Amino acid sequence: MAHFAKLNSENIVIHVEVVNNNEAVTEQNGIDFLKTLHGADTIWKQTSFNTHGGIHLLGGTPFRKNFGSIGFTYDEDKDAFIPPKPFNSWTLNETSCTWEAPSEQPGDEYRWNEDNTSWEKVEE
Repeated sequence: MAHFAKLNSENIVIHVEVVNNNEAVTEQNGIDFLKTLHGADTIWKQTSFNTHGGIHLLGGTPFRKNFGSIGFTYDEDKDAFIPPKPFNSWTLNETSCTWEAPSEQPGDEYRWNEDNTSWEKVEE
């Protein structure tokens, strides 16, 4: 199965559709098929369900850096889907097209505090 992200006029993903590989032999075939269903003026980009941070989770070839989930932005220059920015202090890793905190997370039991731009231990 092939996955396609529907984009609005600002290149934000607003819907993801799964298309049978028989209809999506190529990306353009898949786009043409979706346009017959959803309208000729719709914008579609193929996305890989198994790609995250520029790595294909099953060892295949990564495609467009990240799976294009709803709310992600498609960047034409990078040919990549970029997730929404979680915090103002985080910066985009240009290689993986993921957001990174100003400092490394010390462990799973920590969460980011934007007010003081640091990791805080989660109290149970």
